[in-house]
This record gives sequence, structure tokens and C-alpha cells, in this order.
Amino acid sequence: MADTIFSKIISREIPANILFEDDQALAFADVNPQAPTHFLVIPKKPIPKLSDATREDQALLGHLLLVANNVAAEQGLTDFRLNVNNGAGASQTVFHLHIHVLGGRPFSWPPG
Repeated sequence: MADTIFSKIISREIPANILFEDDQALAFADVNPQAPTHFLVIPKKPIPKLSDATREDQALLGHLLLVANNVAAEQGLTDFRLNVNNGAGASQTVFHLHIHVLGGRPFSWPPG
């Protein structure tokens, strides 16, 4: 997998406002927030997009959701939205799996 901005954040080549880190995942503030609270949760394992995940990634994917929930709570969110874009046609621009966690404002449905 080619280097991405996220792999460079993991390796500390690019600075980020890191909210959480363990051996499997990293959570950091989005540099272009779309809500008062907007952060990303990424695996340290390079998975380009959700559809590239395999059965061996099952525990990691669950871990990412728990990290998202825990960091949301630490950020004071009780209501929040999770978003995962899969592929360019779904507006994925960085090809390293990531979960957007957005909160702090009402959201409408369906999303844009």
C-alpha cells in the first residue's frame, strides 16, 4: 500500500491532534471538521478501504468501533454519527480505512 497522509500521521511524519492511540488504532481531530466535534479513527494496519478488509480483520474492525465510542464519550458526545466512505464514488479521498465520528450538532437524513 502506498504511503498516505494517515500512514504519515501514524509514523509522526505529519503532526496531528491525537485523541487516542494504542497498538491497533489511532484517533485524531479532523483538519477539515464538518461538525463541532469531528475526529477520525484509523487502524494502524494499512487497509485501503472497508471492502478490502478480510475475516482476519474482524476483531480489528470491532476495536475501531469501540475506540470511536470511547473517544466520543471522552469528547462529551452522547449523540453522534459514524461515517465510512468506501471508494472514490463514495467520496473516499484517503485510501486508508477511516471512520469519521461527527457530533455536537443535529444531523438530517438522508445524508448528502
